[in-house]
Amino acid sequence: MIHTQKQNSIAYSCVIHLSHVIDTGIPQWPGDPPVTFTTVAELQDDGYYLRRFSLGEHSATHINAPNSFYTNATSIDEYPAQSLVVPAVVIDICKQAAVNADYLLTIADILTWEAEFGTIPAECAVLLYTGWQAKWLDKSAFLNHDEQGNMHFPGFGSDATQFLITERKIAGVGIDTHGVDSGQDIHFTTNRLLLERSHREQSRSQSLIVLENLTNLDQLPPQGATLVIGILRLRGGSGSPAAVMALF
Repeated sequence: MIHTQKQNSIAYSCVIHLSHVIDTGIPQWPGDPPVTFTTVAELQDDGYYLRRFSLGEHSATHINAPNSFYTNATSIDEYPAQSLVVPAVVIDICKQAAVNADYLLTIADILTWEAEFGTIPAECAVLLYTGWQAKWLDKSAFLNHDEQGNMHFPGFGSDATQFLITERKIAGVGIDTHGVDSGQDIHFTTNRLLLERSHREQSRSQSLIVLENLTNLDQLPPQGATLVIGILRLRGGSGSPAAVMALF
C-alpha cells in the first residue's frame, strides 16, 4: 500500500510509470540511431557490473526541445526544473483512432471533453490517449508503414494545438504514439507550434513540453494527475529520453 505523501501542494496516493522500458528492439523513427548496450565490466572479472548504452535523443519515451527545429533556441539542458513538474489532463480518442489511424484531435473533441470534465486549466499538460501504447511491442504496427513507406498514426490537429496554446495557455502536450504530429505530417506542424515560442521570444522560461512515446495513459484519470518529467541534461541537447511519472 502506498501512503499519501505531501510535498508543497502535491498530494498523491498512486504513482504510475509513463515511460516504456528501453531495450534494443523498441520502435525507432526511420533514420534514428539504434539502441545499443555494451558490457564494460563483469562481476566475476571486475567485482561489479557496468554497461555502456547508446541511443538517440528522440528515442524511447522522450521530450523534444525547441532547438530540434529552431536555430539558437532552447536546448534540453536549459529547461527550468519547475517546468518539468506539471498538472495533466488526459483526452481519450481511442475510439476515433481505432477507426482512422490518421485521426487528428479537433477543437470539437476538446470542447466535448470540457463539457464533461470542465475547462482545461492553464499551465497543464494535455496528454492524448490514442491506444497506440498497446502496439509498442510490435514495431510494425506501432509505426504502421504503408506500401509507400508512409507512417500512419494519430496525433494533435494544428487547429486544436493552436487552440490549446492560445485559448487554454497549456504547458505542453504528450502522446502515446511516436509523435504529437500524425504519421502523415512530414512538416511536424504541432511540434513547431509548441516549440516556436522560445525561438520567437528568445525566452528560456517559455519553452513548452512535448512528450512522445508515453505509455500507461489508460491508468490515469481524465484530470487530477501531476507529471514529474526526468530528463538527461545533455548540453545543447535537441531532446532527451525521459523518465516520466504520474502522481495522483
